[in-house]
Amino acid sequence: MRRSNIHSKKGFRALIFLFIALILLGIPSYFWTKKSVSTLAGRYNSPLSPIIMIPGSSASANRFDGMISKINKKYDEHHSVLELTVHKNDTITYKGSIRNGDTRPFIVVGFENNDDGYENIKKQAYWFNIAFEALKKRYKFNNFDAFGHSNGGLIWTYYLENYFDDDTIDINRMLTVGTPYNFEEVDNSKRTEMLNDFVKKRDKLPAGLSYYSVAGTKGYTDDGIVPIGSVDSGKYIFESVIKHYTLITVTGDTAQHSDMLDNQQVISLFHQYIINDGVNPPNNANKPGKAKN
Repeated sequence: MRRSNIHSKKGFRALIFLFIALILLGIPSYFWTKKSVSTLAGRYNSPLSPIIMIPGSSASANRFDGMISKINKKYDEHHSVLELTVHKNDTITYKGSIRNGDTRPFIVVGFENNDDGYENIKKQAYWFNIAFEALKKRYKFNNFDAFGHSNGGLIWTYYLENYFDDDTIDINRMLTVGTPYNFEEVDNSKRTEMLNDFVKKRDKLPAGLSYYSVAGTKGYTDDGIVPIGSVDSGKYIFESVIKHYTLITVTGDTAQHSDMLDNQQVISLFHQYIINDGVNPPNNANKPGKAKN
């Protein structure tokens, strides 16, 4: 009889211990779930739709300052600008801010290591992923548009194929200028290692993406640096796997590679396809909120 009582007491204590353990384990899980649901709800309801920009090699996060200034002035708009620089030790420095009420800010991500070459492009895509994770955690947006100049478009492509995997965030449109998908190769039948890698992973690209690739021409062969055939090689990566792919050619005195961000055709294309979602309304339509005095 005593032995039976002892076993009963031990069993009762074990049940109490198990119950307490389940409560202690459940508390962190409860708060984590509550926080996750709150984050998702905030992201779902967010009106923010930033335009995220990546400059080319040898360029810093201020590369687009002139272009952004021209857009704000030409269209009488007031987009705020946030610039990030990701360092070699994976830390980020910030400059500028997103103004309260501005739903279409520019966010520029540059890199301390902004060197050229495929291996560096891979590193820069890794660093961009660090920046993107920090941005989505801080600002909780659920969609965005992308812009890249030169190798910035290559960084975007590598990132989309290798890192972008979040069902709660959509990339709507991407526009790139002078992006050399086959580096300096004139003949797109001679594929570089990078182009072959991009083609192999093309099924990882977001199916709902609309992409506009702009090539500049100087003598109808290149923009002074990038062969038009190299820009055109993007079709092997994007065609038939995304929603929409278009190659656009611009000419003129500012159609050279380093000048294309000042090209009025490029600025108009950027405003039409990125800021205005592919529609070209009058200049006084769809303006972001003006800065308060």
